[in-house]
Amino acid sequence: MRRFWTEVTLDDACVVLLDGRPVRTPGRVPLALPTDALGRIVADEWRGVGETIDPRAMPLTGLANAAIDRVAPDPAAFAAGLAAYGASDLLCYRAESPEPLVERQRAAWDPWLDWARGRYDVHLETTAGIIHRAQPPATLARLGEAVAALDAFHLAALSPVVTLTGSLVLALALVERAGDPDTLWAAAHVDEDWQAELWGADTLAIEARANKRRDYDAAVRFLAALD
Repeated sequence: MRRFWTEVTLDDACVVLLDGRPVRTPGRVPLALPTDALGRIVADEWRGVGETIDPRAMPLTGLANAAIDRVAPDPAAFAAGLAAYGASDLLCYRAESPEPLVERQRAAWDPWLDWARGRYDVHLETTAGIIHRAQPPATLARLGEAVAALDAFHLAALSPVVTLTGSLVLALALVERAGDPDTLWAAAHVDEDWQAELWGADTLAIEARANKRRDYDAAVRFLAALD
């Protein structure tokens, strides 16, 4: 779609307006943002559009669309899908060897498991290898409650963080600002960084990592603008 507007503004309900007309989500719902900060950032994305609209250059608009169209109609079901990641959290699956990798995982991951235990009163089982290790039902229930307590906009931002990191614990730590985004990102990529150091990183892997980081950073900005 080609750009057809001149002025981008926000109305009193924090709906993005193009020449006075409301932007609508793909579901044809007005693009109304829950905070002034998020409204300003999303409006800036629309101001930055060139001759044609490129959704890839408007990630926060995409997250807002997801919150309104995909999450808000049934937040409980959406939250349950994200909470399911707690059953196979990245932080619970450790390498058996070599010892330097084992120690690197321990140093990066144990503090976040300790944080989750203290924050949610849960116990998370860890195991060496890739064979599934069941988590206590009470743990899954409490983590599920933590996710279900979030609103549609927080859930929309939590979703890419969970999938990009493979860890519900790290994603919740980000939402609750228990750690800085760079530290959490690094924790999610201990194994990948180890392999790159050992064998080197190819061009495709570097490009894929950069694309993932861009999506992660967009979710971080989205969450920051909600508070």
